[in-house]
Amino acid sequence: MKTLFGGIYNGKTVLVTGHTGFKGSWLSYWLQKLGANVIGYSLNIPTNPSHIELLDMNIISIEGDIRDQHKLNSVFESYKPDIVFHLAAQPLVRYSYINPVETYEVNVIGTLKVFEACRQSESVRAIVNITSDKAYENKEWVWGYREIDPMGGYDPYSASKGCAELVTSSYRRSYFNIEKYDKDHHVLLASCRAGNVIGGGDWGKDRLIPDIMIAASSEKKVSLRNPDAIRPWQHVLEPLSGYLHLGWKLLEGERRFAQGWNFGPSDDAVRVQEVVESARFYWSKIEYEIDGEGHPHEAKMLKLDCSKAHTQLRWRDVWDLQTTIEKVTKWYQAFYENAYVNTYHDLCAYIEAAKMKKIFWAVNV
Repeated sequence: MKTLFGGIYNGKTVLVTGHTGFKGSWLSYWLQKLGANVIGYSLNIPTNPSHIELLDMNIISIEGDIRDQHKLNSVFESYKPDIVFHLAAQPLVRYSYINPVETYEVNVIGTLKVFEACRQSESVRAIVNITSDKAYENKEWVWGYREIDPMGGYDPYSASKGCAELVTSSYRRSYFNIEKYDKDHHVLLASCRAGNVIGGGDWGKDRLIPDIMIAASSEKKVSLRNPDAIRPWQHVLEPLSGYLHLGWKLLEGERRFAQGWNFGPSDDAVRVQEVVESARFYWSKIEYEIDGEGHPHEAKMLKLDCSKAHTQLRWRDVWDLQTTIEKVTKWYQAFYENAYVNTYHDLCAYIEAAKMKKIFWAVNV
């Protein structure tokens, strides 16, 4: 596994902010398998159960707030990371309506302070900032958003991610300008926007898959707030392969990749209700009811155009939606019925499927 992504991560020191979260835990796990020395920086363990605790990884895990500039700087000075994957965030739309100030502080000011720590560091060569597909100004149209479309956001969470993208663009121009790379500075900065990410080990509040699986484990019905909402569902490993692929190119000093990127599925986006019905095919305990009244606004239609990643980065998604739903459902079923964690199995299956499809990062070794 250490030869994937050109073997670039083997022996590298990698800082992952938000490593205790759903995506962060999967990314940290994969990075460790790639031979990286992983330094995790997070405020706390966000859920119980916790995917990162179930994985029992041998990484350096630091508890800290990304708004704490002094603590961040000390971590960078102590561990001297080669690359930073910034995932730490307040990630929930519904929570952002209740706690907008915290959401903006963490997602915007937190990002700013991570960039400042990188700017002061002598070791950092690359930054991959993870925002969201919700950062785009949503027009509720049927085609996917491209990287050149404007940032925006209706709810506080979405707007905070749009703001984080503006901060990224500003720092790329002001401090990490690609024309001055290897002259005035030594950092390449890119940002990533991914569609709705699903996978085992997610217990985030008010998210579709955790809500489905927790209800099924108790033989209860899950309530669907927005059954007709359309999203570009993808397995968590899909965008992570994109982040890692992008980090590979940045670490190699390829300055043309220091820009914004979309990572989403080739499948058409589908309705929430269809996802639930597909999952029920694999676990008969899944039942649902419609509860569409009195909830805060959430976008109905949201898709990404990933042509840029396909053509320029040579990145492709691996699993179709049906395979994704099968893998996700069986992960939770194995956990709740047999106390088994399928993460390593799923990672290996994903890599083998990528090799079969001759995906660039999996075969260019």
